[in-house]
Amino acid sequence: MRAIVVMFDTLNRRFLPPYGCDWTHAPNFARLARRTATFDNSYVCSMPCMPARREFHTARPNFLHRSWGPMEPFDDSVPAMLRDQGVSTHLISDHYHYWEAGGCTYHTLYNTWEFMRGQEGDPWKGQVARPVRPDAVGQNAFTDRWHDQDRINRAFIRNEEDFPQAKTFNAGIDFIRRNAGEEDWLLHIETFDPHEPYYSPRKYKDLYADHYDAYRGALFDWPDYAPVKETPEEVAHVRHEYASLLSMCDAKLGDVMDVMDEHDMWKDTMLIVWTDHGFMLSEHDFWGKCWQPFYNEIAHTPFFVWDPRCQVAGERRDALVQPALDLGPTLLHLFGLEPTDDMLGADLAQTIATDAAVRDAGIYGLHGHHVNVTDGRYVYMRAPAQPENTPLFEYTLMPTHMRAPFAVEELQSGVALTEPLSFTKGCPVLRVPGRAGTQPFRWPTMLFDLAEDPAQQHPIEDAKLEQRMIDMLIAQMQRCDAPPEQYQRLGLDAPTG
Repeated sequence: MRAIVVMFDTLNRRFLPPYGCDWTHAPNFARLARRTATFDNSYVCSMPCMPARREFHTARPNFLHRSWGPMEPFDDSVPAMLRDQGVSTHLISDHYHYWEAGGCTYHTLYNTWEFMRGQEGDPWKGQVARPVRPDAVGQNAFTDRWHDQDRINRAFIRNEEDFPQAKTFNAGIDFIRRNAGEEDWLLHIETFDPHEPYYSPRKYKDLYADHYDAYRGALFDWPDYAPVKETPEEVAHVRHEYASLLSMCDAKLGDVMDVMDEHDMWKDTMLIVWTDHGFMLSEHDFWGKCWQPFYNEIAHTPFFVWDPRCQVAGERRDALVQPALDLGPTLLHLFGLEPTDDMLGADLAQTIATDAAVRDAGIYGLHGHHVNVTDGRYVYMRAPAQPENTPLFEYTLMPTHMRAPFAVEELQSGVALTEPLSFTKGCPVLRVPGRAGTQPFRWPTMLFDLAEDPAQQHPIEDAKLEQRMIDMLIAQMQRCDAPPEQYQRLGLDAPTG
């Protein structure tokens, strides 16, 4: 048995033809839906990038205990478990956060890995002179070192074969062709695209020629994480920039399916296509993710699986799933291994085959933000009880943020070595005051009925329904051993016993 996992970052469900979009050019996503089970009720768990990837490895929620950070010494890792049982695991990625301080313990859990440079502000090409700053809007106009690095990188990415995404998928195709006759391997192809900035070759912009022929505005392919203040023309432009990059992703996905056709791999190779989260592209008058409530444009994700064991193709699945949690157990069982006791995700084999339910609720969120719960119809966003958003702590033996270790000042006050948590294999852990608790929390608790209000425009007030969702939320928090202060932060009664 073999498995190919194709992961896109920031893949927006509502821009894909299988989910009803009629203006983007993405024929290979439509082709994918004809070859797979397409999931209509797929949700994130922990946000954003590395928290979701930690869940892919560990199959348990991250965000109630930890913000962005590395794999911990006590973590179970699905790729490592497969590797240690003789399954060859290979990671190919241009997602540069894997090679920063806060992601540096992930890629080493595979047998082998390849890294393609140049996405976003990846510190790739060294240049002393500051780059020329064009007339620009949004983050394209920012002047810090990170955004300057993006401008420098782009000078070395001109032809399609220069783009990190193209290099990533070309390396994936090479791996598949060289190993198509072998058994027991997992290939993880992961691209940063269509994450912002939405930089793509001209050929993909030409698919939307009417827009580009008419647009005369400034450079704008990188929206700020902020309320929308741009003109309608600029909003339309950045959405087309996203669509152009999405079309490039679509073409590279097609290359993977082509090589599976070429080597007749559908009979014995699982194909998984998923993403970590979506993005607000002016919906609710927001750009970005993480700073605003996790509306469904962020939380409700596309998800496709071909399982050669049941060979379900061209069918929809309505069961509530969370790929970041569920893919690990699914892959372990595919290769004949059992999940560990600490893994809380579900094997999706029967869901793919028959739409069997694996959960009645799922929680999701960001450390120190709303804690959200859904049963597939209702979404409940529970806000902190007080604007101070405390108490809040991080639990870790790897005190590292995205790009650097915790600051000395963070570790000088209020840090304690606590008793082991249920999933830390008997290891005591550091309890560090959380940074998200240092800013007033501005968003209210909200409850939405997705059947009546799919765009989440009108929060509802229903005390009986809210209590049902609160009970569901507490049960989910208890299941993943949420620390007691999370209940206090949210104004909830912690369960006893």
